[in-house]
Amino acid sequence: MQAAENFRSKGMLLYSYSLVGLRAEADFLLWRISEALDDFQQMSLALLRTGLGKYITIPYSYVAMTKRSMYVDKHVHEGQEGRRGRIAPGESKYLFIYPFVKTRDWYRLPKEKRQEIMDEHIRIGHKFPSVKLNTTYSFGLDDQEFVLAFETDKPADFLDLVMELRETESSRYTLRDTPIFTCIKKPLEALLNEL
Repeated sequence: MQAAENFRSKGMLLYSYSLVGLRAEADFLLWRISEALDDFQQMSLALLRTGLGKYITIPYSYVAMTKRSMYVDKHVHEGQEGRRGRIAPGESKYLFIYPFVKTRDWYRLPKEKRQEIMDEHIRIGHKFPSVKLNTTYSFGLDDQEFVLAFETDKPADFLDLVMELRETESSRYTLRDTPIFTCIKKPLEALLNEL
């Protein structure tokens, strides 16, 4: 735990979540946010050197960066100050996170058509104010194009949001949006004590 706290004291944001009983191949998730890519590697090495480190496997790891969406110029979203935007995790109990890849056909559409499709997508998202979306970009950094992280205290609202989005035109252009991780926020010490 001290290894993780050392990075928090250096400015890294660190949120811990339990996946016990929710995902077969993973028991916990660490959502790490930093402005320096090297911090993730250094923290991982420090964690692997701990007593728990010899028992840890890392079946999934996603790298992404913030960037202001080209589709939200008309919208005001919390956490989007500045040019690149910022991830500002809330205090929600649940986190739903997954990698996301669009089809190549999406990028062949004219920007105006993509904007029209995304306007519908955004409108539906606004119908569920209890669900906060954090979108990060992985182009060239990792295997997916985006990492989506939804926070809420109402899992049923997230389920309804995803069901409604499946019926939109934007869904036609989804190539991959799995694996999906359903996570319950827990303090790191409590999480480690459960393992």
